[in-house]
Amino acid sequence: MSAGSSRRSEDPFLCSICLDVFTDPVSTPCGHNFCKTCITTHWDGDRSCQCPVCKKVFKTRPELEVNTFIREMVDQFRHEAEQKTSSSSEQQAAKPGEVPCDVCTGTRLKALKSCLVCLLSYCETHLEPHLTASYVKRHQLVDPVENLEDRMCQKHDKPLELFCRTDQTCVCLVCPVLDHQTHEFVPLREECEGKKAELEKTEAEVQQMIQNRRLKIQEIKESLKISKDAADRQKAEGVQVFTDLKESVERSLKELMKEIEDNQKTTEKQAEGFIKDLEQEISELMKRSSEVKQLACSEDHLHLLQSFSSLKAAPPTKDWTEVRVHPPSYEGTVVRAVEQLEEKLRKKMKNLMEAELKRIQKSAVDVTLDPATAHPALILSADGKQVYCGDGGGRDDDDDDD
Repeated sequence: MSAGSSRRSEDPFLCSICLDVFTDPVSTPCGHNFCKTCITTHWDGDRSCQCPVCKKVFKTRPELEVNTFIREMVDQFRHEAEQKTSSSSEQQAAKPGEVPCDVCTGTRLKALKSCLVCLLSYCETHLEPHLTASYVKRHQLVDPVENLEDRMCQKHDKPLELFCRTDQTCVCLVCPVLDHQTHEFVPLREECEGKKAELEKTEAEVQQMIQNRRLKIQEIKESLKISKDAADRQKAEGVQVFTDLKESVERSLKELMKEIEDNQKTTEKQAEGFIKDLEQEISELMKRSSEVKQLACSEDHLHLLQSFSSLKAAPPTKDWTEVRVHPPSYEGTVVRAVEQLEEKLRKKMKNLMEAELKRIQKSAVDVTLDPATAHPALILSADGKQVYCGDGGGRDDDDDDD
């Protein structure tokens, strides 16, 4: 059991044994309530079963059942106490970097809202009139902002409430009369709605750019895999070809491997450079996306309009449409390496070519072409072993006149 509480509101819910709020409250036959653990422990250490409050002695130990009514009351009390504690903790002094209440004297509490009409920030207590009093209930409230004086017209000392579309700037109600007589004006809210629509379009474009770059990364990775597979196959073929020549051509084999690997490294370096640039652009675009989302959700019209121009323009990015990773061609690499050794290894090369020829001859088939199924544009030799492209005039067959 924990230490007892001294709050008066807890008294009806205190166990007379542990002096703390009930845990699993049970009732004795005489009507008194205790924590189940407390009364059980108390009776376990006493020869007789006696009520600790009224001293009534029970001949047999009573069966104790949890009092659900008392337990529900205790749970409700604890819940209300936690809410009260949570509410009181929200009313805290403003920390460095937080907007303080402009009305508080002494310790200035953290502001909950700022009023764009009063040009003041209020804590929860001083904000109450703006939520209840009809004369200020219509004032526009936003999340706490610093430097509310920046929302005043520097020339006329009036709140900035209009947007001049001609000059693309925020103005007060006096500006149209004195300084912008022929200009087009709209309320800040109306202009913000239009700017938010543009921001949504910008956000969609940024997201599409991010998606395109992610797809490009996937495309590059797939090309890189194809290149790597081709390199692996070519290396395996090279190892197989040079196995029998290992002692005499070891240096040539190493040079062959280095050439293939250098080509692959060049491809990988190119691909990694593309990926790095794409990931950098994605990072910048995601940062911009976050800024655009945050600005689009802002209820601070002035801040939105002042920040709009810098966020509307797309950041400088590279056009990746035609960018490709072209895997190097390895065709003929092994043959070229063998040719370089031809003078030195002529005899072994001859044996190698003879062995290769025998392997091919095992798959050779004696084919005779069928003139009856040949296309009219093809010309077949008389023995049916050769075919030529013709002009569609017929076949090389003298038997047709017979």
